Amino acid sequence: MPSPGPAAFPIDAVRDRFPALRRASPFIYLDNAAGAQAPRIVLDAVAGHLLDFNVQRGGRYARSVEVDRVIDRARRQVATFLGADNPEEVAFGMNATSFMRLVSLAIGQTLTAPRDEIVVTDLDHHANISTWLDLARTGAEIRWWRMREDHRLHVEDLIPLLSERTRLVACTVVSHALGSRVDVAAVARAAHGVGAEVFLDCVHYSPHAPIDVKAWDCDYLVCSGYKAFAPHMGFLWGKFAALSALPTFREEFIPDAPPHKIEAGTFIFENVAGMAAAVDYLEALGADLDPAADTPRARVLAAMGGVEAYEQHLSRRMLSALAAAGATVYGVTNPNGVHLRVPTFTFNLPGVEPATVAQAMADAQIGIRDGHMYAPRLMDRLGLAMATGAARASLVHYNTSEEIDRFGETLRRLSA
Repeated sequence: MPSPGPAAFPIDAVRDRFPALRRASPFIYLDNAAGAQAPRIVLDAVAGHLLDFNVQRGGRYARSVEVDRVIDRARRQVATFLGADNPEEVAFGMNATSFMRLVSLAIGQTLTAPRDEIVVTDLDHHANISTWLDLARTGAEIRWWRMREDHRLHVEDLIPLLSERTRLVACTVVSHALGSRVDVAAVARAAHGVGAEVFLDCVHYSPHAPIDVKAWDCDYLVCSGYKAFAPHMGFLWGKFAALSALPTFREEFIPDAPPHKIEAGTFIFENVAGMAAAVDYLEALGADLDPAADTPRARVLAAMGGVEAYEQHLSRRMLSALAAAGATVYGVTNPNGVHLRVPTFTFNLPGVEPATVAQAMADAQIGIRDGHMYAPRLMDRLGLAMATGAARASLVHYNTSEEIDRFGETLRRLSA
């Protein structure tokens, strides 16, 4: 089924499912890259878990047994979201950054000559750079995959960096600052061609388009639920054999097998219940968009395909609003190239400090962000000072054209 155009996307019904949007009105959420709002079904799942099942897992009484059931169901739902076959490949925890560190420490213990090179990029969030740079202390050699002047990573530039020495390529799926997408399936083909693994930061991509770990053929992938309409939590997916081989900390009575060897200590069960409910929300949206979608995965794909198409419409409208205000936009700026980006826009107004832009938006009841976006090397590539950085407006599928128009009017007044 083709994805619906903007006129067919059920934006009013979508917004009705997010109570925060109505409660905040007339405030506009355009800081979604820092965390999206949660639909009612997620709020109910979190509250319901705290009310009825706020106990530790592993007991014999019914409420404790239910916690185990909730976690098992959440693994299945997240596997559906990712296109994974085995729910045991999904591990839950605090956030994506902690999983990045867990995997990097484990990879560091397996580095041996001559396979001791790690490839990182200057497009990534610093969390997916600094943890790999730290392995240089234990013998890792770092190779840099640089973005081009079009503010995108090109796989042709990665290939010369790869050799039989490459242990792992760490990169983002889409830039949290510029919105630029990366052809991660091509990254995996290139890396696997020399026997290396691929670690993907999928945090910023997750609310915008379908994830398919099988088609991408990555080895590890991390997400944060709060970017994808769930509460604050994170999850790691990895190929079962790769996770099984990782040397991780665990108490001796914990099985040395995924996912339990990855989940040191107790995580936040109610937030995991919320993550499962976020996938339920996407399934419901997919059923609305494509009534013929007859499996959970088909419904998730229908939802995310519809979201992707609608957000391309938002991207074109946002580019127009930024251009009308004379803004300098970093990332893909051609309206015909919005398939190469998500609706995350880092920009500056000539002669106006980013903090001034963000404050003017705040005064107009519009939430955006300013600063270095946790990407110091990217700021340096863009010629921007860390102390000031840029402004960023980030949209998801519950945003509207009318909200973009309000943003554009405020921006034009400020630039004038």
